[in-house]
Amino acid sequence: MLTLAIVGRTNVGKSTLFNRLCRRRLAIVHDRPGVTRDRKEAEATLQDLTFRLIDTAGLEETTALAEAMWRQTEYAIAEADIILMVVDARAELTRLDERLAKQLRALDKPVILIANKCEGATEYHAIHEFYRLGLGEPYPLSAEHNLGFKELYKCLKPLFPTVVKNEDEADEGELKQPSRPLRLAIVGRPNVGKSTLINRLLGQERLLTGPEAGVTRDAITIPWTWKGNPIALTDTAGLRKYGKVDDDLEKISAADTKNAIDFAEIVILVLDANVPMEKQDLLIASRVLEEGRGLVIALNKWDNVEEQRRVLSELKEKMATSLQQVKGLPVVTISAKTGFGIEPMMTAVFHIYRLWNKRVPTHRLNEFLRTMTEAHPTPIAKNGRRIPMKYMTEVNTRPPTFVIFSSNPAELPESYLRYLSNGLRETFGLVGVPIRIHMRKRENPYANKAASHTKRSAVDKRKKKK
Repeated sequence: MLTLAIVGRTNVGKSTLFNRLCRRRLAIVHDRPGVTRDRKEAEATLQDLTFRLIDTAGLEETTALAEAMWRQTEYAIAEADIILMVVDARAELTRLDERLAKQLRALDKPVILIANKCEGATEYHAIHEFYRLGLGEPYPLSAEHNLGFKELYKCLKPLFPTVVKNEDEADEGELKQPSRPLRLAIVGRPNVGKSTLINRLLGQERLLTGPEAGVTRDAITIPWTWKGNPIALTDTAGLRKYGKVDDDLEKISAADTKNAIDFAEIVILVLDANVPMEKQDLLIASRVLEEGRGLVIALNKWDNVEEQRRVLSELKEKMATSLQQVKGLPVVTISAKTGFGIEPMMTAVFHIYRLWNKRVPTHRLNEFLRTMTEAHPTPIAKNGRRIPMKYMTEVNTRPPTFVIFSSNPAELPESYLRYLSNGLRETFGLVGVPIRIHMRKRENPYANKAASHTKRSAVDKRKKKK
């Protein structure tokens, strides 16, 4: 598949163009310059053209963070077959535009110059200034208002056949593996080492890292393979306490992180081993479990901890009291900086994934239900009889979801459901994954027949009277 990279200085509308071509809001868009920091990738389309698209950080004046962001942009330029350089049609040509254009002219790749924010005639007539960049004709476009994309298509269309043909020839005879990747999200508080962990997993400096909190803003998903298993690996922005978030950009980033949790299958919650399991960590873990996702706890920076046994013991004790809804959550000690503990962490991820997808045969569930109710009978209902438990089945996986049928489910207390939930974990090995149990009322199969019989009897009596 052809790869296109969107480049340009800050606040020219690169992420808006990225979202428009991807046809969904994947990149965070904000009026503040420099929102995008890591490169973000997705499949995009323009009429009948399908391609891989990379959004990049904007070119800024030289700072330590800006230089790291530019290195990420350079990686994207190296990967791309075609470069889309975006300039702001409302603004004058800047030194940064000229600097970037000079670097792009030296490449042996097609570069298309896009003059974005051309909503009116004033901007349209002002774009002649951008001819000075030496990249050919600037194409007027408004990503926000969906204008100018027909002209962009006409420009891109001739560039596709050659690349696509070569790609097809290279793939001829190769077996494609359509296996769906496991969606794995890395979450946690700011500055606990999430991006460093992903860089360690990938074996390259794919994501920006730094000592300051809040470097990551977008949720970045990267394709990866571990021991032949395809994984969609998602890095997320750090989640602070909601009461401390007063910046609207941070609120957008937090919403992006929560969205990544909702769409994940397994979540790794990264903790700082120096201050493990604070209240915010518990809130994040609770949200993951409430959404029914598999959860693995990664205790990072373990190489900096002196009293390791005490820290681990206190962490497990706090989890036992504060995360009672899921017992036996796996806790793995790691060091993203050195690579310590990565193998056990990924082993735990796939173990939880298998349990998360586990299906239990119905006959075994009903044997289990009979054994549990015999050991501890159900409570007595208001009618003076014990609440009957007629039948049990697993209606769904991901997470394991069970339904129990009863003629009086409303009076069954939560404590008895917890008793059954704990029994399911112990009996079927569902330790460390969320379990859902629903009670449903079983209809009386003779109720309609009885009502019909009563009705017929009443009719017969009236006939006799006549």
